Amino acid sequence: MPKIVFAPALQRHVALPPVVVDGATVRDVLDAALNGNDRARRYILDDQAALRKHMLIFVDGARVADRRGLSDPVQPTSEIYVLQSLSGG
Repeated sequence: MPKIVFAPALQRHVALPPVVVDGATVRDVLDAALNGNDRARRYILDDQAALRKHMLIFVDGARVADRRGLSDPVQPTSEIYVLQSLSGG
């Protein structure tokens, strides 16, 4: 089953331990990982359930292409990382 890891910077806002959950897409895995954690869900996803602009997700080292539907496929051995993007000037 895919493993999803939330970056330490996110841990300052919500408790999100790494988990191994079943799923065929990023959406499936993210939904399973955030099940029952509405605060984390609202922090990572917008009101349309799309990835917020300040968030990034990588699957096996590649940035997800579908930020809206999160339909990128994952393999049973995939590692998914959820990060908060940085900005500044």
